[in-house]
Amino acid sequence: MEKQYDDKTIQQYYHELKDFVMAHTEDVMKNPRAFIRYPFIDPGSVYDGNVWDWDTFWSVYGFLNLADEYEDSSVKERLVEHAKGNVYNFFDHQLEDGYIPMMIEVADWPEPYLNMKHKEGVMMNMHKPFLCRQICLISEYIQDYSWVETYLDNIEKYFSCYDKNYYFEHCGLYVWCDDIMIGMDNDPATFGRPKFSTANIFLNSFMCLELEAAAVIFEKFGKQERASYYRDKKACLEKAIQEECWDKRDKFFYSVDVDIKTRKFEWFHQGLGVFWKTLPIKIRVWSGFIPMYAGIATKEQAEEMVKHIFDKDTFDSDYGLTTLAKDEKMFDLSVTNNPSNWLGPIWGVANYVVFRGLLNYGFRKEAELMYKRMITLLGTDLEKTGSIHEYYNPFNGEPIMNGGFINWNVLALNMEAELNGKEPMLKSETL
Repeated sequence: MEKQYDDKTIQQYYHELKDFVMAHTEDVMKNPRAFIRYPFIDPGSVYDGNVWDWDTFWSVYGFLNLADEYEDSSVKERLVEHAKGNVYNFFDHQLEDGYIPMMIEVADWPEPYLNMKHKEGVMMNMHKPFLCRQICLISEYIQDYSWVETYLDNIEKYFSCYDKNYYFEHCGLYVWCDDIMIGMDNDPATFGRPKFSTANIFLNSFMCLELEAAAVIFEKFGKQERASYYRDKKACLEKAIQEECWDKRDKFFYSVDVDIKTRKFEWFHQGLGVFWKTLPIKIRVWSGFIPMYAGIATKEQAEEMVKHIFDKDTFDSDYGLTTLAKDEKMFDLSVTNNPSNWLGPIWGVANYVVFRGLLNYGFRKEAELMYKRMITLLGTDLEKTGSIHEYYNPFNGEPIMNGGFINWNVLALNMEAELNGKEPMLKSETL
């Protein structure tokens, strides 16, 4: 039987969460330190003092939604300053070949650790595709792009580095170098697998949006040719995702293995060789729904994926969407950090992305249910513990670890705003 939600209680949880987040805004706005030369925003909790790529994007996404509601107008100004600082800090540590690290951490080294390894010739992943999107997010809010005009060449180098090191032309997809800081830390489709073997659906779906954001930026500065270039790349990538990642039998978007070739040995395998470009890695993770958020899925595909989202045997729970299907053998709720556990627990960002994807394709009733579950989960935690946590148990709603984690939990407030007619904070991504 479907759990029932009382509207009055939902509103109470909403206001309690909003008050909590606004009261703790100062906790996530950090001042420059050592080689982090600009103010920035961090997720809070155990991640204090580091600049993270996609984490900063979602923090800004959530806090800008609230920025006009602070009694002290200087909070809004500082939020924008710190949001810009996220971008400035990453460009500040961009290397000559365009490489930008996923994270900037101050410790006993003279520059970001990831940059040091890159200079040594050690290939690792780079800044996830949220850089241009954060630029657009901030610029749309303040209605001004001029602050990034001097970084257009940096943006070109950033994509050139991606294309040189992480793009596999034979299948038209981007590939993770390794399993370090891949967003969904221990995604079985990449975690523990060989280097440069996985074209992850997370990476490629968000890259489509990053390419569109780049096009918007260049368009704003009258560089239509470059804007068209990035839109053409986006169209090619969407086509490759459809051809390689959509599984017609399972009705699901999968990450794929790209280490596919005919392995000849002496006189063996001289006939028909491997003609397929990839192999699906058939593990159902929440990132398989990102194509709905990114507008890549067709209407028919979205209708099929909604069945997965609300399947009690796989992703559905009374407390939100699980990050890994419950019937996968890797499903696990262990308390772990570095990597964080994405093998089933409820994460706020996954639930927001799927929520927005549902709205994109007209599934309003289903989106409302996801919001009610998310706000109830966080509101209950706040009442019981006085805080909110990084991720949660999908069977009982109990927090698993990292109290004081603000970051993308704020997105529950964006859900409420969007259900009440407010456009998403990044309007250029609206379908």
